[in-house]
Amino acid sequence: MNELERITFDPRILGGQACIRGMRIPVATIVRCLASGMTTQEIIDAYPELEREDIAEALHYAAELTEDRLIPISSASGA
Repeated sequence: MNELERITFDPRILGGQACIRGMRIPVATIVRCLASGMTTQEIIDAYPELEREDIAEALHYAAELTEDRLIPISSASGA
């Protein structure tokens, strides 16, 4: 995953969820807002402490997560 400067993880903030710049705004909230059709400006209006770059990086982080690949490990035969 590329270096993400605005995504933070702190166990003292929302149990360590991915948040924006140490604030109590989870990345998941931003992604849900985008998925529901909100524009970047509407999200900033709802969360004035956010910047356009925060929203872009939240979306980038979500995109990176979807590229993870799971390779199932088959169990030994006869188990």
